[in-house]
Amino acid sequence: MSGHNRWSKIKRQKAAMGASKGKLYTKVIKELTVSARLGGGNPEGNARLRTAILAAREANMPNDTIQRAIKKGTGELEGESYEEIVYEGYGPGGVAVLVECLTDNRNRTAGDVRSMFSKEGGNLGAEGSVNWMFHKKGIITVKPGPSEDQVMEKAIEAGAEDVINHGPDGFEVRTAPADLHAVASGLEQAGLKLGEQKWTYVPQNTVRIEGDNARKMLKLMEMLEDNDDVQNVHANFEMDDALMESLSA
Repeated sequence: MSGHNRWSKIKRQKAAMGASKGKLYTKVIKELTVSARLGGGNPEGNARLRTAILAAREANMPNDTIQRAIKKGTGELEGESYEEIVYEGYGPGGVAVLVECLTDNRNRTAGDVRSMFSKEGGNLGAEGSVNWMFHKKGIITVKPGPSEDQVMEKAIEAGAEDVINHGPDGFEVRTAPADLHAVASGLEQAGLKLGEQKWTYVPQNTVRIEGDNARKMLKLMEMLEDNDDVQNVHANFEMDDALMESLSA
């Protein structure tokens, strides 16, 4: 399992234990609001909002909270106006990092992100400096139960690009960005139980790190994802699973 996938699993475990549920809600509410502002409040005609609603339900967010966030986006309720920014840079050991943000204060967010990179031995780069190292993909989580052959067959029929077996954690189905919802619908109709559905950035290659670089990289990931303005962090690091578990404990 690649380092970033393993990190994502640890992050979900912490959220499930309630350690970061408040921050998760803040990020999901922002995404709901911006999605509704950009594409309207009807999820049937707004793929991004549909994905945000699925994320909110996966996080067990109350429906009235979801609807309030959407109404703030459509202007039916008063709310903040958020700007989308993607920062690019290098972490310890030459790891490429993409940081997706939604902020109401660009200067504050830029300063915070730059400071976090600097503290852990990384540095921000110019626009386009690392983006080319990643492919944008749709990701669908299939819950454990079926065999790999069963998931692979149904995924191919639904139009997916790839299936990755994560053992006891289930499967990850990858799609072209525009095919995310069509493939998810096909998998559901085929009887598979789905979890998270989202767009993400998948690295074309990875950088293996260890020792102090590994410790600093996980600290940087934790600091970035703990920031309320940061929605998602993508990185191309890889490290030993046991080392990650010990550093994340």
